[in-house]
Amino acid sequence: MSGVRGVSGRVHGYHWRTVADVPVDGRRVVVRVRVRRLVCPTRGCRHTFREQVPGVLDRYQRRTTRLARQVKAVVKELAGRAGARLLAVLAAGVSRHTALRSLLRIPLPAAQTPRVIGVDDFALRRRHRYATVIIDAETHERIAVLPDRTADTLEAWLREHPGVEVVCRDGSATYAEAIRRALPRATQVGDRWHLWKNLCDAALGEVKAHSTCWATVLDAPIYDGPRAQTTLERWHQVHGLLEQGVGLLECARRLQLALNTVKRYARADRPERMLRVPKYRASLVDPYREHLRKRRAEDPGVRVQHLFEEIKALGFTGCLNLLHRYINQGRADADRSHISPRRLARMLLTRPDNLKAEQHELLAKLTAACPEMIQLAVAIRDFAPLLAPHADNADALSQWIVQVRGADLPHLHAFARGLERDRDAVNAALTLPYSNGPTEGVNTKTKRIARQMHGRAGFTLKSCPSGPARRLSRTGPRRMPTASSSRPPLAEGEGESG
Repeated sequence: MSGVRGVSGRVHGYHWRTVADVPVDGRRVVVRVRVRRLVCPTRGCRHTFREQVPGVLDRYQRRTTRLARQVKAVVKELAGRAGARLLAVLAAGVSRHTALRSLLRIPLPAAQTPRVIGVDDFALRRRHRYATVIIDAETHERIAVLPDRTADTLEAWLREHPGVEVVCRDGSATYAEAIRRALPRATQVGDRWHLWKNLCDAALGEVKAHSTCWATVLDAPIYDGPRAQTTLERWHQVHGLLEQGVGLLECARRLQLALNTVKRYARADRPERMLRVPKYRASLVDPYREHLRKRRAEDPGVRVQHLFEEIKALGFTGCLNLLHRYINQGRADADRSHISPRRLARMLLTRPDNLKAEQHELLAKLTAACPEMIQLAVAIRDFAPLLAPHADNADALSQWIVQVRGADLPHLHAFARGLERDRDAVNAALTLPYSNGPTEGVNTKTKRIARQMHGRAGFTLKSCPSGPARRLSRTGPRRMPTASSSRPPLAEGEGESG
């Protein structure tokens, strides 16, 4: 057939087409349309073609235009299996495979390059394959998904989309380098959540390093078993080699330790800072601790079996071995239960208004155990207000770094060095209202969809802005983490999709 278009009046024959239409009163509707098969009007061409009915029939389709429009609207929100179940209730049943094909057939919208974007990575297959998501940081709508998280891929996309002025990202050096190469004049904004998370990790390290200080306030025993003896021996070995001028990497090779382990020993200026309090978790015996103390004070020779029967009558649901272990650890005799370094760090990092009165008293007593703990508490208290964006925060951060460097807090020194390495992005994070939180929210919901899809949500579906992940544009604020907090597990969907 030639490429010349024209109007043909030569009828070759007639053809019946049967298509599904929008249901009526919960009943499936089928439309039979009699269409003509016409002959090409070009001289010498003997090809034929069927006439189309605009607005009713499309080429190679078994559904009318308006029914196809409704199917696409449903699968855009619910994707495969869930969309197929809802369409079956609406008497417009399709299979989950047809639902996905309808979803992928939706044309991608032509979006303009926004002024402020957010960039982050997410796992297509954890520890194996990762992708990069790009959103509009002002409207929180997803713009594109790149097939990997390399600097070259992001740089190529940024060069193809000029006009970006501000880029929100996390602490990734890969993304920072790509943005610098493609958009040297763009402002890079760090993520405030990651800044606080890094401070939490540094604070936890300092609390662990000063266990021998605050544990004496609670009369909590320091672990002195074989593991503690090995720790002290390794500290002397590491510092002995360092005094001889041996480098950290050579120390790790000679002692057959990991480099990070050698660094941890090197940061401790005395061996006592490597010792820890025992890690006691919450126990079923804790509610009956006062009863045990009273009974053991009245009768020091009381049998554990008798104590077990007494607290069993009070509602204890544990076993006798649990009570034996609790008493042998000395937890029933101390003035108060031993707290772990993580719990103490959590109290230091929690908003003071959210602490109870007894927690305030305990925290004040523990932080007064040594000057370094006092300095740590002051540093955390001074850094927290900087997370609220303000124009003066850049100067306040400089003063905070100077203050930290004057304290004997090696973990906070490492945190301050990290801030200095990415100082421009950190200043932008503390002074501008933009954040990478919406991008993290998009990633969280994308992973939730992937779990609901049970392996069918591949890169093609995840990278389709008109697909189910289009619902990811609405994201809420994230709470700041503490030393013991982590991101909540994603909720599994009730039903499958796709």
